[in-house]
Amino acid sequence: MHSLCCTWSELQALNLPGLIQSACITRQIEVLLPREATAPGRSSRESSTAKLAKFFPDSTPLRIAVSLTRVEGKGGLLSESTVIEFGTPHEVLFASTLPLEFADKLRLRNSDGTLDVEACVVALQYSGSRTAVAARFTQEVANWIVKP
Repeated sequence: MHSLCCTWSELQALNLPGLIQSACITRQIEVLLPREATAPGRSSRESSTAKLAKFFPDSTPLRIAVSLTRVEGKGGLLSESTVIEFGTPHEVLFASTLPLEFADKLRLRNSDGTLDVEACVVALQYSGSRTAVAARFTQEVANWIVKP
């Protein structure tokens, strides 16, 4: 437990009913607060994409919703929606449920069409039902937001 000592008016401002332990003659109040605790949550766990991003030191965190289509690879044309989580001047990193393989050619397009590019899978990290994917642009992307 942590102990917090404050005046009555400071305690009222904290709005912590039921936690008053004792009051001194000086009108100081001691409040016992439970120790800080951490609970597992979404933000405390590192995503598989974040783990893969460690192999790309120039990567920058992003959040760009895109439509992902495998245009060339084993098994034909497949599509899904995903989010680009990291980017470099030449690569994008995202999670996918598609059965992707090294060297598959992909098309990534955002909803307004300002990003419409082809990329080739250069790294995969399998993690349960989702795979972390790094794909390199097949040509220069003039309006890409991550600059060298």
